Amino acid sequence: MVEWILRHAGDDRARVGSMAGMVCIVLNVVLCIAKAAIGLLSGSVSIVADALNNLSDASSNIVSVLGFKLASKPADPEHPYGHGRYEYLSGLVVAVLVLLIGVELVKSSIDKLLAPEPMVFSLALVVVLLLSIAVKFWMAAFNRRLGERIESETLLATAQDSKNDVIATAAVLASAIITRVTGIELDGWMGLAVGLYIGWSGIQLIKDTVDPLLGSAPDPRLVEHIRSKIMSYPGVLGTHDLMVHDYGPGRQFASAHVEMAAESDPIASHDTLDNIEQSFKDEDGMIVTLHFDPIVTNDPAVVDMRNRIDALAKEIDPRVSIHDLRTVPGPTHTNVIFDCLRPEDCALNASELKRELAESVQAEYPKAVAKITVDEDYVSAEQ
Repeated sequence: MVEWILRHAGDDRARVGSMAGMVCIVLNVVLCIAKAAIGLLSGSVSIVADALNNLSDASSNIVSVLGFKLASKPADPEHPYGHGRYEYLSGLVVAVLVLLIGVELVKSSIDKLLAPEPMVFSLALVVVLLLSIAVKFWMAAFNRRLGERIESETLLATAQDSKNDVIATAAVLASAIITRVTGIELDGWMGLAVGLYIGWSGIQLIKDTVDPLLGSAPDPRLVEHIRSKIMSYPGVLGTHDLMVHDYGPGRQFASAHVEMAAESDPIASHDTLDNIEQSFKDEDGMIVTLHFDPIVTNDPAVVDMRNRIDALAKEIDPRVSIHDLRTVPGPTHTNVIFDCLRPEDCALNASELKRELAESVQAEYPKAVAKITVDEDYVSAEQ
């Protein structure tokens, strides 16, 4: 099925997601009907709860399909970066639906505990639940393979949800068998456990889908990939101030400063930056804008000072670094101007870091006055 979808959808990411969603809708509706029938006939609130969970999954799949459709809309004057965040919004709607279903299941399970009714055990009940476990296991593998192929967090989340359903349904089946063998009524308790589990999953999904909308830090692997690619080009001495903006899956933009020798031909340096930007566009599908930072490399005094101050910064925190250092000599003192990159979780705030580093520079170079600009590390990774 995976290869069939990929063969018919080609490189159309939205079509792959939509086709996967349609398959999941059909399977979830069939499971919901089968479980609801068995649950109502047997009087099992936990099985009815599991059926409602499948119904919520089908609703989630519908929202996901709509999200893929809307996210594929091209950019327009009002949305110059495209509509990719619709996929995140659809994920948020799905998460809220999951949470609401969990709350309703908890309420119905509490009612069952307060007014218990015997559950009718049957072979059909066992068959339906075993079939559900098998189908959900297949759906988990199906969505994971497609999600990894098109790098879709939505499909990967759906895969995880299906895996969770395998666990929940297995728990319901176990409670039915235990009740049959021992006579101990666990249906209400199991329904309560399933409801709490679904509700907790909804809360976690809400957090996961809200994070990219609020501007979460990029994947460290992406940060390292960008840095490594920039540093692989001849003439590049360093890179810093990397910022990554996420406008939806496959719609990431980045900017960074690139350090190159100030003495080099500016035309040649500009050409190198153009080549790097084009490489990101061609090979990664990412728009990257690079800023040229000239670094003095033929003045030993300036080079030694930059290296020494960078070492002083790392004595404060090994992840701290400096860049864009230049000096302005005067008759009584020399202004040493540079930027300092502060990690997001540094123990010192910006003012404390600036003060401590300025004191270290003053102690090392008595005639120097440090003019420091503290930059925040927006990618939470050492540059």
